[in-house]
Amino acid sequence: MSSNRRVWLFDLDNTLHDASHASFGPTNEAMTQYIVDHLGLDHGEAGSLRQHYWLHYGATMLGLVRHHGVKAAHFLEATHQLPGLESRLRTSAHDRAALRRLPGRKFILTNAPRAYALRVLNTLRLASCFDGVISIEDMTMFGHHRPKPDARMFRCMAARLKVPPHRCTLIEDTLEHQRAARSIGMRTVWMQRYLRPLRQRGDFRGSGGGVGVHPCHRPAYVCARIKPLQCLLVM
Repeated sequence: MSSNRRVWLFDLDNTLHDASHASFGPTNEAMTQYIVDHLGLDHGEAGSLRQHYWLHYGATMLGLVRHHGVKAAHFLEATHQLPGLESRLRTSAHDRAALRRLPGRKFILTNAPRAYALRVLNTLRLASCFDGVISIEDMTMFGHHRPKPDARMFRCMAARLKVPPHRCTLIEDTLEHQRAARSIGMRTVWMQRYLRPLRQRGDFRGSGGGVGVHPCHRPAYVCARIKPLQCLLVM
């Protein structure tokens, strides 16, 4: 495959930066509190419902929109204020340099809202490395949100980018998303730099591997495993 025709689709959280340190905890807390405030559940029930919707739909927001009439834009804005986020953000300088050298078109593909994604990218000085950001607001089909790991969304995004799926490579920390992407012919790369081995964290986005899969094991739908992004330069 000619490298100048390749399209790279990068997840954001726990792929390009350490979101477990910077944002997952505060965002989970904000989502749980949102459910407490708007659905009238106690904190424990709200936390369980948040986790259930994330596991079932790939995004807590989707369950709240479908079953409780929550407005997606209101939910995303309310739960991604994240005071002090910039001071907690960190990434690898070597990864930043590798992104700038990587040939081909590069896009962020994240289940996070656009405002949050741009905030992270600008703080980490990564925004100029990408041709565009595809956020959860963009992952819609026929008026319905279809975030990762919806295989229909992956196919739709490839069509919007005017590229066949087999010319796309998805770099992700979350195996469920890679399984869906591989099912339509995309190449998949499992980013393991920020994994917390042998620990099931239950983050709201990108749990870091998949239930019951050890980082040393490479499922058949994963084309490669990496930690530094420099490894992409030789693929």
